[in-house]
Amino acid sequence: MKKLRACLIKKSIAPKWAVFSVDLLISVFAILFAFALRFNFDFSGLAITDILRNVLLVLIINSALFHLFLTYQGIIRYSGFQEAYRSIAAIFYSFFILLIINSFLLLLRLEQITPITVLVVYFFIAAFTIYGYRLLIKFIYKKTDDTNKKLTQVIIYGAQENGSTLKKTIEQASNNEYSVVAFIDDDKSVIGKTIDGIKVYPFSQAKHVFLDWDIKTLFFAKIDFELEEKNKVIDFCIQNHIKVMNIPPMKDWIHGHLNLKQLREVKIEELLGRPPINLHNQHVIDHLRDKRILITGAAGSIGSELARQLAAVYPALLIICDQTESGLYQIEYEIQQQYKLGNALRVYLGDIKDEISIDNLFNKYKPQVVFHAAAYKHVPMMENHPSEAIRNNVLGTKVLANAAELYGVEKFLFVSTDKAINPTNVMGASKRIAEIYCQSFYNREISPVVNNRIIQMVGKPKRTKFITTRFGNVLGSNGSVIPRFKEQIANGGPVTVTHPDIIRYFMTIPEACSLVLEAMTMGNGGEIFLFDMGEPVKILDLAKKMIQLTGLIPGKDIELKFTGLRPGEKLFEELLNKEEEVIPTHNKKILIAKVIEYDFDTIDSNINFLIDLALKNEDVGVVKQMKKIVPE
Repeated sequence: MKKLRACLIKKSIAPKWAVFSVDLLISVFAILFAFALRFNFDFSGLAITDILRNVLLVLIINSALFHLFLTYQGIIRYSGFQEAYRSIAAIFYSFFILLIINSFLLLLRLEQITPITVLVVYFFIAAFTIYGYRLLIKFIYKKTDDTNKKLTQVIIYGAQENGSTLKKTIEQASNNEYSVVAFIDDDKSVIGKTIDGIKVYPFSQAKHVFLDWDIKTLFFAKIDFELEEKNKVIDFCIQNHIKVMNIPPMKDWIHGHLNLKQLREVKIEELLGRPPINLHNQHVIDHLRDKRILITGAAGSIGSELARQLAAVYPALLIICDQTESGLYQIEYEIQQQYKLGNALRVYLGDIKDEISIDNLFNKYKPQVVFHAAAYKHVPMMENHPSEAIRNNVLGTKVLANAAELYGVEKFLFVSTDKAINPTNVMGASKRIAEIYCQSFYNREISPVVNNRIIQMVGKPKRTKFITTRFGNVLGSNGSVIPRFKEQIANGGPVTVTHPDIIRYFMTIPEACSLVLEAMTMGNGGEIFLFDMGEPVKILDLAKKMIQLTGLIPGKDIELKFTGLRPGEKLFEELLNKEEEVIPTHNKKILIAKVIEYDFDTIDSNINFLIDLALKNEDVGVVKQMKKIVPE
C-alpha cells in the first residue's frame, strides 16, 4: 500500500500495455466469474476445455475491440465521459459478438458454447469493473492531491450549459488547482438540483454557502446578465473579498472548447452605474453603406472603433487617416483580417494641420462623409504645450473643415468633449474653439468667390453640414484612468487619485462611437449633440471597486494615494454651460445643445490670430487669446 501511495504521489503514468493487459485480465475474470455464478460455483458439470475455449474467445475478441476503441490511451487519473464511453462500448460489442456467435451455433444446432445468462452477467461485470477501477484510481489521485496541496474552492454562477462545461474544464484542465463546490443560479427550474453531484443554490442562500466553504473565487458562467443582477452579485463578492472571473462567450472558445487561460477578470466597463446604451443603427447602415467615408485620428481609441463599426457597414470606400504609422498599420491589418474590405479600405498617413497633405487627401479620394476624431486630448500634457494644442486641435480642425466644404463633403462630424464646457484647461478650451469654428463656419454667408470655387470643384453649389458630438470620459481609451489604475494595481500600488471628491461621466468606446454614428444620420448642420450619460462616477469609488474586483482590499493590500488636482483639472465636468439649453430628439438618450451663435468673420479673425501666435510658439500670448475667444 505504501508503494502504491508513493507511486501515486510521483504521478507516474501507467504505460499503455499495462492498461491494456489489466483490461484483458478483467475481461477473463468477468467471463470466469459469470460461469461461476451461472453454475452456483459448481464446476463438476463443466469441461475445462469449454471454459478455456470461452476464455480464449474473449481474449481474441476483446483484444481487437480494445485496439479499435483505444481504451488504453487515456490517462486514468483524468478519466471522464469519453473514457467511460470507450470502455463500456468495447465491452458491449464484445457481448454482442459473443451473442451472435452463440445464436449462430444455435441455428446450426451445434453445441451451445456460452449460455446467454453467462453473457449478460459477463457484460455487467466487465463493464462495471473496467470503468470502475478507472474511477477508483481517479478518486485516489484526487484524494492524494487534496492532502498534498490546498485546492482553491470556487463557486460557479450559472448552472446551465456554460456552468457544466466550465466545471468539466476546471476538473480536467486545471491540474486540480480549483475545486467546484457549488453552483448558484436564480432559475427556479434548477435550484435544489445537482450537476455532476454539485448542488445548485439560489443567490439568496449565497452568503452561507460562501462562508461554509470559505470561498475566495467566483466564476461567472452566465452571459446574459441584467446589469442590476450582475452588480448585485459583484457588490456582494466585493464586500466579502471574493475574486470574480468571467467565462467568455461560446463563440470565442478555441475550436469550440473552453481553455482556462480564456477566463478573465470582470471589467469595470461591465459595471456602469446605468444600463448600457444600445442605439438602433439600421438607418446608419442605410445612410452610410454607399458613401466614401474619411476618419481622421483612425489609430486612436475613438477613431479605431469608428473604423471597425463603419467597416462592418461595408461602405463604398473607407479612408483611415492618422499621423501615427504603427497604429494606422495595426487598425488596417485588423479590419482587413475581419472584414476583407480589399481596395474599399485605403490608408492615408498624414498630418491634419498640413494643408497640402489634406488637400491631396480630399482631391484623391473625394470623401462624402468625414468623421474628425484626431486631437490631442491629455489635459496635463496640453497645459505644458498650449501652442501645440492649438496647432493640432484648432488649426487641424480648420484645415479639415475648409477642405470639406471646398470638396463638397456632405457631412462633417467633429468629435468634441465635455471638457469644452466652461473649460479650465488648454485642452478643453482648444476643443471649444474648434466647436465654435465649425458651427460659425456652417452658419456664415458664403461669398460668391467661395461659391464659385465649390461649383468648380463639385459642379454645383453645395453646403457641408457640420455636426458636433460631446461626451464624457471613455472607459479604456488610450491614456485614460482605467488602464492606469489596472497597471498600478498589477504593480502592487499605490493607486493614485487626484482628489477624493473628483467625479466624471463615463461611457464605453462602442457607446461613444454609436453616438457619433447616430448623430451623423440625425444632424442637419450646426447641431451639438449631447449624450444622457446617467449619474457621474466618483473616481475614488471607481479605484476602490477595481482593486476589490481583483480580490484585494483598498488601503490594506493596495494603497490609495491622493496626488492633488493637476493643472487645469476640474472636480466635475459639465455637458452644458449655464447659457446653454437642450432640445430633445427622437432618441431620449440623445439631446441637442442650444448653444450661443458667433459671427464667423469675428471668430475667424480671432482664430487666425491665435493660430499665428501658436505657429510662433508664443505660449503666453496663446493662452491670453484663448481666454478672449472663450471668456467662460
